[in-house]
Amino acid sequence: MIISVRRLAMHVLVEGSGPALLLLHGFTGSAETWRPFLPALARRHRVIVPDLIGHGRTAAPDDAARYRMDECVADLLALLDRLGVEDFAVLGYSMGGRVALHLALAAGERARGLVLESASPGILDPGERLARLRSDEALAEFIEREGIAAFVERWESQPLFASQRSLPAEVRARLLAERLEQRPRGLANSLRGMGAEAMEPVWNRLGELRLPALVLAGELDGKYVAIARAIGEHLPQARVAVVSGAGHAVHLEQPAQFLEHVTAFLTRNDRRDCSVDP
Repeated sequence: MIISVRRLAMHVLVEGSGPALLLLHGFTGSAETWRPFLPALARRHRVIVPDLIGHGRTAAPDDAARYRMDECVADLLALLDRLGVEDFAVLGYSMGGRVALHLALAAGERARGLVLESASPGILDPGERLARLRSDEALAEFIEREGIAAFVERWESQPLFASQRSLPAEVRARLLAERLEQRPRGLANSLRGMGAEAMEPVWNRLGELRLPALVLAGELDGKYVAIARAIGEHLPQARVAVVSGAGHAVHLEQPAQFLEHVTAFLTRNDRRDCSVDP
């Protein structure tokens, strides 16, 4: 369905009933990222799966400032309000993990659980941030100039996604279709507004998150394994899980292990919530 939030037409899937669970996809993704997991997750949860701004079937405004992290978080809080959600758990992958972190910080006690998959709290080094800013702007201009097909070919050739080349053909075809359905303006402005360099690092705020958390990374993605372990040292109630045989996209490369970790975490978290209810 399409729901208007803050003058943005947002596409969202809602399935199941029970405690609310918000699923946030990564850059070049959409709600379709999570469709294979909905039957299992919706058995015990009201699963809310939006296309983030500029992605999938959600609107892609011209103004890059509309894609800033604070704007995206405000959109999601407005969506949850429209759906009558008082408190929720949130799971985010990569870019969606960055959004999930900022959302949890903004939502306060409404956020009851957090799952981060291959996500970073931001880039601390100013020189590295500047280099990433220039790189992402060059990539945004490439997308606008050359179009989605040329961008996707370039995007999928990154070493970060090398482990995905051994995926079954039908899985790779589904992922390719999801990426090719994106729009140049939406992806370019997402890089400008929600790229890792565009957001303020929140490493020094992780201690504010007094909620259960699961931090996932694939063992083949050394950079994000190190980040996951560092996050685990800062989040008071975090458990870090490194998934064997997976690279950056744990949910895609090892879906059974991913689902096992997530459902076990949610089950523990649901029991915890019930134990504190009056």
